[in-house]
Order: sequence, then structure tokens, then C-alpha cells
Amino acid sequence: MKHFYFFILILLNSFAAIAQENKEQPEKEPKKDIDPSNPTNLYTQVNFNPEYEDGKNADLYGVRVNIQYAFNADNLVLMELPFLHNDATSKTGLGDMRVRYFHVAKKGITKNFIAVVPFVDFSLPTGSFENGLGTSAWSLAGGVVGGFVVNQKLSLFPGISYVHITKPSTDLIPDAMKFSSDGIGFQFNASYKFTKNTFMFINPTPSILNTNGTWKTFWSGELNLNHILIPNKFKVNAGWTPNFTTEFYIYKIGATLFI
Repeated sequence: MKHFYFFILILLNSFAAIAQENKEQPEKEPKKDIDPSNPTNLYTQVNFNPEYEDGKNADLYGVRVNIQYAFNADNLVLMELPFLHNDATSKTGLGDMRVRYFHVAKKGITKNFIAVVPFVDFSLPTGSFENGLGTSAWSLAGGVVGGFVVNQKLSLFPGISYVHITKPSTDLIPDAMKFSSDGIGFQFNASYKFTKNTFMFINPTPSILNTNGTWKTFWSGELNLNHILIPNKFKVNAGWTPNFTTEFYIYKIGATLFI
């Protein structure tokens, strides 16, 4: 694992060096600062997040790489790859991959109602269930997020989606115990600006799923504090993603390079 930690340090240093180099190069024309505190603003970026996952039966740690490409101001695709180590199985490898697509369908509806953003969200079972690195199930969510400005510091981005999770494919679970799930996911994302360069997302994300005729509510959320070190180029963050129902908690730090 020493090589793994060395790799993380090298990558973080590379991000910082690239961002500093971009800062030192003079702009040909002045341009408006980007605003990542608004999640309906779509920017090409690379996110690098070392994380620790605290579970009931095992702990995982590793790094999650998130690459976002904005085709234009209204369309973005995201790919997320986690590389994890499970301390219970002593296995290291790729976790479940995630792919998302966002489309800003409407902007500036009113002064305070700023955007309508449909999205689709896939999770692919690329992680090994046997090694404790994946779920062995596909998931699909499709929905819409709205953007609302309350004041200069506070904005709200509520959303709703349909969620479908396939039956697990692993042989470790008997067929009689394999079930798919369907339901509704919610987000109540709030963005609060402390200063121009420091902001926080507070995002409760409960979901209600039907599995084999039984409805269950999963209480989860995300808390994410961000600070822009170099405007338009580089920011850092620290976050906490709890799932209170499954008693699974993710702690992470990270860096983002805007391209």
C-alpha cells in the first residue's frame, strides 16, 4: 500500500502544479469567473477524492476519480471510477463505475427560478462483489433538478428521480433471495456561500424503494465544504456522505482541476 499512498501524493502535487502554471499564464482576454457553487452550471473538470468508507462489516479506503466533460453550457457527461481496498477481504481493485448525463433544458425562467435540469444516472457493477468492492447489480435513475436562488448566499436545488436496481448477479446470493428494487429518489440540495471562494453543499437524499413487495425508506445525504484556491482553475473540498439506514459512512477530501 505504500506505492498507493505515494501515487496519491504524486497526483495531488501534479494537480497543484498544473493549476499554478495556469495561474501564472496571463489571460488574453478577461473572462467571467466560473461559479461551481451552482450545480446547474456545467464545467469540464477532473475531481480526485481520497476517501474512507466506514461500514458495519468492513471498512474500505482508496480514491475516487471523477471526470466531467461539458460539451457546451447545457450538456455534460460524468464518469466516476473508484479504486478501493477492503480491509475485511484484503482485496484491492475497481469499485462500481458511475455514469451521469445532465442537460440544462431551461435557464432564467424567473429572477429566482434559474434552471431546469433533467438527468440520467447509471451505476455499473464493475466492482467485485466477492472481494467486497461492488454490488453486482445495475442501477438506473432518471429525473430532474430545479434551481432556485433565495438570496446572494443561499440557493436551493431540489430534485426527484425514478430509481431501478436490478437483481444481484453474484452466485454468493441464492436465487430465492435475489430481488430487484424500484422507487423514488429525492434530493434537497442547498448551496450556501460563506465568501466568494468558500461554499458548502448540504444535500439530504432520502429514497423510497420497493423490494419484493416491501417498501423501505433509506435515509442518506451529503455534506461537502469547498474552497476555491485559484479562480476558474483549482479548488479543494472535504465531505461526509452518510447512509443512516445501512449504517455506511464515507469521509473524503479532494481536489478539482477545471479545464
